[in-house]
Amino acid sequence: MSDNFVIDVTRIRNEVRQKMQDGPITETYGKDSDRVIGVLNDVVATEVVCWLRYTRHAISASGIDRAQVSAQFTDHAKEELDHALRAADRVNQLGGEPAFDPAKLTDRSHTDYTTPLDGDLNQMLRDNLEAERIVISTYQEIIRWLGDGDPTTRRLMESILEEEEDHADDLVDLLGI
Repeated sequence: MSDNFVIDVTRIRNEVRQKMQDGPITETYGKDSDRVIGVLNDVVATEVVCWLRYTRHAISASGIDRAQVSAQFTDHAKEELDHALRAADRVNQLGGEPAFDPAKLTDRSHTDYTTPLDGDLNQMLRDNLEAERIVISTYQEIIRWLGDGDPTTRRLMESILEEEEDHADDLVDLLGI
């Protein structure tokens, strides 16, 4: 059994030189870049909404366990903002415009922005766990959809997914369930 892997570098060089304006999108890119940009902009919106929710909850939490839970919410908020910025950077790399329009963020987000009354820690924890579980499911679907068509975006989403799973695990621990 012979594995004759050969790269036609001359062909690749010629193709690349003809479409320099496409930046990282080469002939071997296996997805519709406009569709990937749209999906990533939904991820940006989701992560910004999660950042806002965690930040709001960190500030308004009250009760005996406030310090511990608020600190956890603050840590998660920082990571959510980082996720949004990383996804936005990928949108830019693909030739798109990151969608940060505040008026459209909640419509594009996979999760809801919630504000429990009276600093109810238990409800905040539950709302955030629900959001993390939604994000885990939707990001898994995005990763499967990307497959081998866009390995860079897939790896980005996989690394974000890993942190979202850690967030869910933290919240389950805090809820004691």
